[in-house]
Amino acid sequence: MACQSAEFLSILSLQIFINILCMKTQYYKKGAEIIQEGKLSDCAYIIESGTVEVSKLHPNGDKQIIGILKENDIFGEMGLIDGLPRSATVVALEDCSITIMTQETFNYLAQHNPQALMPILKVLAKRLRSTLALVEELQESKVTSSSLDGLV
Repeated sequence: MACQSAEFLSILSLQIFINILCMKTQYYKKGAEIIQEGKLSDCAYIIESGTVEVSKLHPNGDKQIIGILKENDIFGEMGLIDGLPRSATVVALEDCSITIMTQETFNYLAQHNPQALMPILKVLAKRLRSTLALVEELQESKVTSSSLDGLV
């Protein structure tokens, strides 16, 4: 019986490995737009090589750079979870090699090896903490600004 369990685990591991191998790698030239804010999508991107710029457009049209991502970073992961439009635009700052994780691969891992998704959850948690810190900073500056207005 123990032998059958070990064999099942090795078959399951092989299936997961094959599924991960089926993820496609795409190449983007410097300046190429990889994802566009507001567009629907259901995949995430893992940077194999190169760097990308993440930005948002303000309502007045100004571009706000949110961050620069590099090798082994992931972006677009929210689309795998909620299927909502992209929250930012990502552009290649140099030639990039990027692996695409589809909804199918994500769902397969979620069902068969949820532990494999921990890195994505950690990225989401880190980015949420960063966003909360920024909101707190903005609220504090707003309170300080309001206090100074009352003195003038």
